[in-house]
Amino acid sequence: MRDPYDVLGVAKSASPAEIKKAYRQLAKKYHPDRNKDDAKAKERFSEINSAYEIVGDEKKKAQFDKGEIGPDGKPRFTGFEGFGSGAGAGGGPGGFTRGWRTGGGAPGGDQHFEFHFGNEAAGGRGGFEDILSDLFSSGGRRRAGPQPIRGDDVVATATVPLETVAHGGSARVILPSGRTLEVKIPAGIEDGQQIRLRGQGQPGAMGGEPGDAIVTVKVAPHPYFKLDGRDLRLELPVTVYEATLGGRIPTPTLDGQVELTIPPHSNSGRVLRLRGKGLPASEGKIAGDLYVSLKIMLPEKSSSDLDARMREWRDAHPYDPRAKIS
Repeated sequence: MRDPYDVLGVAKSASPAEIKKAYRQLAKKYHPDRNKDDAKAKERFSEINSAYEIVGDEKKKAQFDKGEIGPDGKPRFTGFEGFGSGAGAGGGPGGFTRGWRTGGGAPGGDQHFEFHFGNEAAGGRGGFEDILSDLFSSGGRRRAGPQPIRGDDVVATATVPLETVAHGGSARVILPSGRTLEVKIPAGIEDGQQIRLRGQGQPGAMGGEPGDAIVTVKVAPHPYFKLDGRDLRLELPVTVYEATLGGRIPTPTLDGQVELTIPPHSNSGRVLRLRGKGLPASEGKIAGDLYVSLKIMLPEKSSSDLDARMREWRDAHPYDPRAKIS
């Protein structure tokens, strides 16, 4: 079996979180449910799980890093060094001690060579004994198995009319899977804001929960209102005499028409504000306003009477509106 770090594509110094992230990504990619007819993917998935059983377990990772176990999780037997070398008097490789003992305490008795694993004087158990305990003891630590994998999130866009954004409603969206959902649109939501639909994304693997669907709301263009954050802007045509004399003229809003007061002698481009007539208050945000920009319009058909009056006005009351930009 290959080195588990190479299998997962992580460095030996990788943190537990980085190792887990790498495992999740690879397990998703090579999971049998997504590669039903790919034998190599199944082999790769098995290899990934085996690698994670080693480096995804804190204890086994430490044992592997020390060379105590191999990539298959089994103990490594490297043999014994010559007596009297390596660890000093009575010392030996791998954390064991050795020494001669004569049987029966009498000269000439049977002689035995003893091995003592770990630091028995300190009351501890050696790493080798721990490995044996893990492998053969019924009370040993349970081997780490594949972890549940959460499904991927999916994204979609809902294009809705301005009136729906203002008053609330619903919209149909088509997910990447082809599934159609009815999405509730809250009143006052802003253009580009997202709605999260829990559990409507890709299914999870190995018992993991499904992902979410993230729907971005886009406001469709309106014939005469322009959305500006939570405010609305409207270019309102007015007659020459309304701009000159002033008055109250009907003006559309998202809640129906209202009477807007036009001050006398209003020029084109003058902006009047209707408070609270933009998007309604929502999620702690105050209602927007409606900004009305006046646009003086001449009659569509020419009139000889109007032409005559304008010539008379020109000759009697000349003025230069471009004096400041000349």
